[in-house]
Amino acid sequence: MTSLAPSRPSSAHGVGPWRSSGVFIGRSLRHSLRDGEGMLMAVALPVMMLLLFTYVFGGAIIADGYVDFVVPGVILTCAGFGAASVAISVNRDITLGAMRRFRTLPIISATVLAGHVVASVLRNLVATMIVILVALAIGFRPSATVLEWFAALGLVAVWILAITALFACIGLASGSVEAANGYGFILLFLPYLSSAFVPIGTMPSWLQPIATNQPMGPLVEAIRALLTGVGEAPVLASLAWSCGIIALSMVLIALALPRSKDR
Repeated sequence: MTSLAPSRPSSAHGVGPWRSSGVFIGRSLRHSLRDGEGMLMAVALPVMMLLLFTYVFGGAIIADGYVDFVVPGVILTCAGFGAASVAISVNRDITLGAMRRFRTLPIISATVLAGHVVASVLRNLVATMIVILVALAIGFRPSATVLEWFAALGLVAVWILAITALFACIGLASGSVEAANGYGFILLFLPYLSSAFVPIGTMPSWLQPIATNQPMGPLVEAIRALLTGVGEAPVLASLAWSCGIIALSMVLIALALPRSKDR
């Protein structure tokens, strides 16, 4: 009489978060490479803005050395342009049914958003380096040491992560692609309400506290001080704003993602 060996219970093991995040990062990067026009505009718009402010408006704002003044603001504006596309990409996954299919897979749903965010951060860092190279070509002459360069680029990277996570949250909560694009567009005005392009002292007195006490205020001043040595660098305030936005975005995504429905 033969005895049957007890069969092991079969269990479905999901894909780990690191592996699934890597898959979705690759997916977002491939989409970016296929969208050549979007990549071109993400780089061309900040470069055109840099040239416009330097050669057209710069002389009327600061007679000499305006390029050194404006580069930090253009870098951060570049980050906003690049991150804005995440709201649209995330919303398309929700509204066009991709997220419905992803929910049937043995993965953590949040890794879909992680793919969008990380891929956008990588794209933004490349665009930032291109803007810096163009700025150096037209006369930007930073006095920063190697350590100060790393500190400035670190602040930029953390801000890119913060604004991208916030745009991902906007895309998740918006009811349509058009709404996601519109809500995200509002955030692109933040650099203009700071010292990114003009000194705060030239603004109306009622606007100066707003320009000083918003996320872009200390961030622009910190990057400008680190790269050019002008003024003090409020690094801690900049990091506090960026980390606070990241934490808030993560909480909102954690609350909204389980409740989100394909629309």
